[in-house]
Amino acid sequence: MRTMRTSYSALDTFKQCPQKFKFSVIDKIKAPKSPEAAFGSVVHAALKLMFSRDPVFPTLEEVWAYFDENWKISAVKLPNFGENLAELYKKSGREILKNFYRTNPPWNFSVVDTESRFELPLADGDGKTHVLAGIIDRIDKIGDGEYEIIDYKTNRRLPSQESVNENLQMSIYHMALKRRWPDTDPAKIKLSLYFLKHNEKLSAQKTGADIEATKEAVLKTIRAIEISVEKNDFQPMPSKLCDYCAYKPICPAWRHLYKKAEQNFDEAKLQETLKEYFEIKSVASKNEDRLAELQGIIKSYMEANKLDRVFDERGYYISKKLQQRFKYDFDKIKEILTAAGLEKEWQSILEADDKKLKAILNTLPYPVRQEILNQKILSKEFVVLTSSAKPVKS
Repeated sequence: MRTMRTSYSALDTFKQCPQKFKFSVIDKIKAPKSPEAAFGSVVHAALKLMFSRDPVFPTLEEVWAYFDENWKISAVKLPNFGENLAELYKKSGREILKNFYRTNPPWNFSVVDTESRFELPLADGDGKTHVLAGIIDRIDKIGDGEYEIIDYKTNRRLPSQESVNENLQMSIYHMALKRRWPDTDPAKIKLSLYFLKHNEKLSAQKTGADIEATKEAVLKTIRAIEISVEKNDFQPMPSKLCDYCAYKPICPAWRHLYKKAEQNFDEAKLQETLKEYFEIKSVASKNEDRLAELQGIIKSYMEANKLDRVFDERGYYISKKLQQRFKYDFDKIKEILTAAGLEKEWQSILEADDKKLKAILNTLPYPVRQEILNQKILSKEFVVLTSSAKPVKS
């Protein structure tokens, strides 16, 4: 594969769901913005305006007016988005901006840049240099040679401090700022996530080891993308996030539920098979042989139609999942733990037992944990069918 140009959002999409990555990045299928994404964009634009003038900054009323105008334009473009819902979002946006303005009057900050674009080259060790591009919401100068990177978040959930400490996006921004100003002391770069709905800011700092772990994590994801491209294999990963995905009707994990065409013989046969499958599965394990036969029919149908999920008429579904088994290279694990001065931990897993390694994994420092996880070796993979008797709606 050629040198890759990518972004944190693309890498995050791949890790969240390779099939969604294929639709959006490889196939370039345009999807309408969700209300949440459109709302976030308009709030970000209003915050940029808030810090755009110096020394006469905009008043809160001017910021509100700017937000109202842009939200009105964005809301009209959202499908099936009524006036009542648009008004609720508008009120929420105004409340966010009011609280933020009162807590963070713009004249109190030395803002170096807003919506700062960057391109970060990353050499992969195989002679290729990939480019990681992105936009940093805001950069402040907070002292002599000290900077704060601020990323605004409009989601409701307030994460733990640990997840902020390990946030990959902010680590990438740290690397980008260091490249922009190479003489900056890495310890003098503060990374902050500002959760606007809570009016709370959570901050972290990074060590040299953290940044090296970030580089490796990014390159590992890039390598995984390269393998998926070579094999043309992008597995869907169904989750609660599917309900917010614009590609759901065309995804192999969901497409069967949205099928509107007249049923042909194969489809009728599938519905009959699915009905019998769930009836037998709910009664007793003595019918295992028949279940295996039904699974064979269902697997054949799914493979022939390139589907990862099939649904019966009630909304019950069967999923095809690729299961993998990994093992660790314990010679390398020993080297990693010994080099980190963790001989005691190595002694606790001398029998080279995966369960023992998993038991201590979460107790290890983050860079060491990531280095160990990178040593996983695929030992086995196989496809299984899983079923759910809890109906879903399209």
